[in-house]
Amino acid sequence: MKQPHILITNDDGIHAEGIQTLCQVIAEEHPDIRLSIIAPDRERSAIGHAITMHKPLRVEEINLAVNNKLQGYSVNGTPSDCVKLAVEAILDTKPDLVISGINRGSNLGTDVLYSGTVSAAVEGLILGIPSVAVSLTGTGENRAFRYAGQVVSKMIPRLLAGSIEADTLVNVNVPVKVDQLKGIKVTCLGTRRYQNAFEKRTDPRGMHYYWMAGELVVDDLEDEHCDTRAVREGYISVTPIHFQLTNKAAMPALEKVIQELQLF
Repeated sequence: MKQPHILITNDDGIHAEGIQTLCQVIAEEHPDIRLSIIAPDRERSAIGHAITMHKPLRVEEINLAVNNKLQGYSVNGTPSDCVKLAVEAILDTKPDLVISGINRGSNLGTDVLYSGTVSAAVEGLILGIPSVAVSLTGTGENRAFRYAGQVVSKMIPRLLAGSIEADTLVNVNVPVKVDQLKGIKVTCLGTRRYQNAFEKRTDPRGMHYYWMAGELVVDDLEDEHCDTRAVREGYISVTPIHFQLTNKAAMPALEKVIQELQLF
């Protein structure tokens, strides 16, 4: 019987507590599963689905701090680089599952478009591998990393068995206050909007520059089934995502517009 094989990555860097704890939990709870850990050599948050094309990618083998029995590879590239490089160049067999995380901070709503964590999982889908992204919403309780790891660990047998469609990414967000959790909800993506997103400053030479900041705008009219609301109300959010962005319902109207242009 083939040994299950999981690729683990993230965008906080291979030395981050989240990925180290995730690897430890899975190694403890699924000793029969082969783990391959390939992640950026430093934090690459909010880098989206960027890939490296104009400089060489360098790979270094390291031992994980939480479990010296586990070896990983750090890459001087993006989260998407890590997954692409792992599957197409480093690993001797294709993984059965990609898990990206555990991210320090949420990946909810439209923020998934910017997220390196989610993008790494999307790269898994592009390569034909079922994928999971997992994040902690909020900061301050390190023990929550282990709890989030256990949530994902319990999902692994079902994911490996093909219980979720192959073109679907499972995006998991766990509120950091785990002792106040109300349950788990399957959700849709919400919308994340920010106000005062840029702060204008002046450097010592009198030149202006901008620093991205901003405060999250909470929309009281948001869908009761969306991930942003579920997490705010104390639920673990589990959202199925795929990268098919075509709005098929809009195609007939667009075809009519094109015909009216009479270009051909």
